[in-house]
Amino acid sequence: MIAALLGSLESSGLATWLRASLYAFPLIESFHVLGLTMVFGTIAIVDLRLLGLASVRRPFAAVASDLTSWTWAAFALTVSTGMLMFSTNAVAYSQNVQFRIKMALLVLAGINLMAFHATAGRSVQRWNTEKAAPLAGRLTGGFSLLLWIAVIFLGRWVGFTRGTDVTPDIEMIIDLNRF
Repeated sequence: MIAALLGSLESSGLATWLRASLYAFPLIESFHVLGLTMVFGTIAIVDLRLLGLASVRRPFAAVASDLTSWTWAAFALTVSTGMLMFSTNAVAYSQNVQFRIKMALLVLAGINLMAFHATAGRSVQRWNTEKAAPLAGRLTGGFSLLLWIAVIFLGRWVGFTRGTDVTPDIEMIIDLNRF
């Protein structure tokens, strides 16, 4: 049933148009990278503040508050463009090891965010102006940075690997039909 759904998504008019267009996919991919850059940049600032390595003169709550709406807007852009790109080759992406790991790490990043809110996030007013967060906040901040860096690396690998192995697909990399 899932294979049929993925096949249907891949053969949809929008996915077919995106694959056939010389400019649509690269434009969408560019917006995806822009969104991801904003997601990672804003999250990195907050995580580095948790670790006591950046913006230490500002209260944590102010740093987080200033960046949260930017993070979520950029995340929405990244998810929507990612879904469009996924639709163009849904069957292959669903079998791609790097794509699957990337998706698992995104879920883990969400769980890590919930862990922050369940631990150090509950006591922000006690440590808000301290240079660094308590241990739980520093651990979730450091883990968040590692997760997002891994997501970025895996995202780049997705486009240059076949479905189930890590061997670069040279034909895909040098697709002369796209020029």
